[in-house]
Amino acid sequence: MEHEKAVKEALNALYHHPDDTVRVQADRWLQNFQGTLDAWQASYSLPDLTWIFLGSIVADNLLHDSSSNLETLIFCSQTLRSKVQRDFEELPPGAFQKLRQSLTTLLKKFHKGPPKVRTQISIAVAALAVHVPAADWGDGGIVSWLRDEMNMHPEYVPGFLELLTVLPEETFNYKIAARPDRRRQFENELTSQMEAALSILTACLNIIELKEQVLEAFASWLRLRHGIPGAVLACHPLVHSALSSLNCDPLSDASVNVISELIHHTASPSSGGISAQTPLIQVIVPQILSLKAHLRDSSKDEEDVKAIGRLFADVGDSYVELIATGSDESMVIVHALLEVTAHPEFDIASMTFNFWHSLQLTLTKRDSYISLGSEASIEAERNRRQHVFRPAYENLVSLVGFRVQYPEDYQDLSYEDLKEFKQTRYAVADVLTDAASILGGDTTLKILYMKLLEANAQPGNGFQEWRPAEAILFCIWAISNYVSVVEAEVMPQVMALLQNLPQQAQLLQTACLLVGAYSKWLNAAPASVSILPSIIRILMSGMGASEDCAAAAALAFRHICDDCRKNLCGYFEDLFTIYCMAINGGSDYKVSAEDSLNLVEALGMVVTELPLDQARSALEKLCLLAASPLEEAAKEDLDKKHARELTVHIDRFAFLFRYVNHPEAVAAEINKHWAIFRVIFDARPWDMRTMEALCRACKYAVRTSGRYIINTIGEMLAKIQFHYQQHHQPCFLYLSSEVIKIFGSDPSCADYLKNLIETLFAHTTCLMTSIKEVTARPDIADDCFLLASRCLRYCPHLFIPSHIFSPIVDCAIIGMTVQHREACHSILTFLSDIFDLEKSVNGEQFRRIRDNVIIPRGATITRILISSLAGALPSSRLDTVTYALLALTRTYGLQAVGWAKATVSLIPRTAVTETESAKFLQGLSDAAYGADVNSLIGHAEELSDVCRRNRTVQELVQAALKPLELNLVAPVS
Repeated sequence: MEHEKAVKEALNALYHHPDDTVRVQADRWLQNFQGTLDAWQASYSLPDLTWIFLGSIVADNLLHDSSSNLETLIFCSQTLRSKVQRDFEELPPGAFQKLRQSLTTLLKKFHKGPPKVRTQISIAVAALAVHVPAADWGDGGIVSWLRDEMNMHPEYVPGFLELLTVLPEETFNYKIAARPDRRRQFENELTSQMEAALSILTACLNIIELKEQVLEAFASWLRLRHGIPGAVLACHPLVHSALSSLNCDPLSDASVNVISELIHHTASPSSGGISAQTPLIQVIVPQILSLKAHLRDSSKDEEDVKAIGRLFADVGDSYVELIATGSDESMVIVHALLEVTAHPEFDIASMTFNFWHSLQLTLTKRDSYISLGSEASIEAERNRRQHVFRPAYENLVSLVGFRVQYPEDYQDLSYEDLKEFKQTRYAVADVLTDAASILGGDTTLKILYMKLLEANAQPGNGFQEWRPAEAILFCIWAISNYVSVVEAEVMPQVMALLQNLPQQAQLLQTACLLVGAYSKWLNAAPASVSILPSIIRILMSGMGASEDCAAAAALAFRHICDDCRKNLCGYFEDLFTIYCMAINGGSDYKVSAEDSLNLVEALGMVVTELPLDQARSALEKLCLLAASPLEEAAKEDLDKKHARELTVHIDRFAFLFRYVNHPEAVAAEINKHWAIFRVIFDARPWDMRTMEALCRACKYAVRTSGRYIINTIGEMLAKIQFHYQQHHQPCFLYLSSEVIKIFGSDPSCADYLKNLIETLFAHTTCLMTSIKEVTARPDIADDCFLLASRCLRYCPHLFIPSHIFSPIVDCAIIGMTVQHREACHSILTFLSDIFDLEKSVNGEQFRRIRDNVIIPRGATITRILISSLAGALPSSRLDTVTYALLALTRTYGLQAVGWAKATVSLIPRTAVTETESAKFLQGLSDAAYGADVNSLIGHAEELSDVCRRNRTVQELVQAALKPLELNLVAPVS
């Protein structure tokens, strides 16, 4: 009684107390209650208790208590459902009958509602059915049991219908802690009982008030995709009932769900495919097409129209390969789908977008025509089909363009509304690229340009009403990748028109994006040299319009300098002036520090095209512009500077070193400015952001300059080593990775690099001597093992024979179960690289050293990997863990299988059965002999599923394997 009272009080506080703090406390208390044994029957030994299961004393009493309000009933039914799903195995043997009786009693009690409570109880019964074999329910399994219950208690049919509805849905509910074998058995049991289930539903059709519920249950069973012959379904009473309901007003949701599932059913390979389901298709498609007129009926309810649009979209998506043949019958469907696309409501129109994309892929990909044999036949049929569909895609271009137009009240849009509008624009852009794939970019461009002329020809327009023109320019931007660089009819007019646009921010922003998108066309245009100055003026206007517009202009600037760099070589001084104006803040330009990097990149590309002497001079000017503020800052107290005051200039160095492809010139500049770099290294090694920027600049200098930077590299490495030992910045490790990649095989650098490797790794292994310390420093772990993998690849002769190799392997073993995704991936990849050493160049010569380190640790590594599969790591890491286990097994063969067998033997049989263990070990054994990797992946996934099926099992397995408590060199026992 105390618990029941506490639950009621907590629920009342959660839903009705005015104080947020009290509501939070109540919520926390209820969550704790659901997870404790108080929610379960505590005294299994008492003989007369109806319940031995959760919700027994407390939840059961509250569900039966007539004074319980709706909130209490929902909470208790959810608690009950959750416990049946996850913790059924905690019941003692023989508890099934009492539990079923208790659940059945509740299902009868709530057969007329509340619906939420009835649904939760139904799901609990379905979960019970997933857990136990069909024989426990009697002959015919749960469906036959359910039929008998309905015959004996017809007054409770609504509640039993709810159960019949959720049964198929729970087949694929992985919240139910059932073993994979049992889950597959349950699916087979249900599919074998399909006929009986449909027979029950057919009988219930006679009860008029239950028709909607019957059809929802039918839709649920269809989702099993059981191969019922199309001829059988075509004349089935349930199908005809659903089809007849399509003419109801309002439209029956359940009927729509049934027809939708029937469409998917006919296209499913498990049902035999479209050819086997033709009789059913011939029944349902004409009925759907007869609804076409409703799409234009303004009196029709919007939800009904949405349902009709969904059916048309389902037909298109499911039968796209059939439609792509271009037959007269398929074109009827295409025209109907165009009607849906034309609907003014975007939510309805957008239902067809996936169809237009799938149709485009089917029409253009070669695989669609492979059965025709000869290339000539393939090409002829492809051309015929695309010709058939050209009018539809031309119409499509006209239908979607208006949807990207800014609303009149765009300035008052909320952040969420503006975000949704942008998503709409990008969805339409995707449709336009699908159309351009069929029509060709040049043809699509002509259609859009005519729309642009129409928009500008409206009375009193002349671009003063900017929104229609901006929408068409956005559409022209969207298809830029499909317009040929030699297009000479429309694009010159578009570019000329851009120069006359009003200074409206959104319009100018789109114009800048368009200019950048057509940079390749600009480069190829015969009048490119004469056009570029006017185009750059447009971008300069954009830089002063707004921050968003300035960002678009800077991006376009980068694209133009990338593609038109040869034509812009003579304009470097002008470009440099624009850049100075953009970054110095003395003009009206609104270019942010981040966007200014696009300008740096742009100029770097132009400098790359200059002759070496001119490039040296140009790069010197650009670097001086970045260095001067840093040198000024160095004259003051660098410690007190905000990181952003330094990184904005250091990042410009990084972009110059990255994009100016003149190794000698870049080397000269890094050597010249190394003094200021050194000062910053020494002044702010504690500052992560500044060090990251500095290391990034050094990385690109090393990558671009190569051996030309040899005079600076020694001091750079010395700084890295010294400061890493003091401040542990991860960026020192990734800079070292770049140095290893460039100089790892250079004999003249061997002494430098050997000292670097040993120093960095020795210090890192001291930092991470436990999983707790690895977890506290995931960035260091990530970059450390990325560096280690790079050492294996570029300088194994320095790394593997060194005294640090064994400690770094131990450090990897310690960190294998770190939860940080990137760090974990780097560690597991490093170990996989060691196991795969023979695959690398000259790897064979280090095999003995590798084996001396790995074999004594093999049992431990295997145990941690299997623990990771079993729940020590998130299931999202399964592929990476499985590959590491595969690499280990392929390298050490049956020895690795022995390690795995010893580990698996530690897992209690209540968690993993002998059969489940044997399957996994057989998969490993097959992998040792070179079997297909997919076999091991399947067995690893199954073992993972078994061990993670609920929290109790997962904790039991981890307690047995103890991956965090292993002595690194001790054998598994």
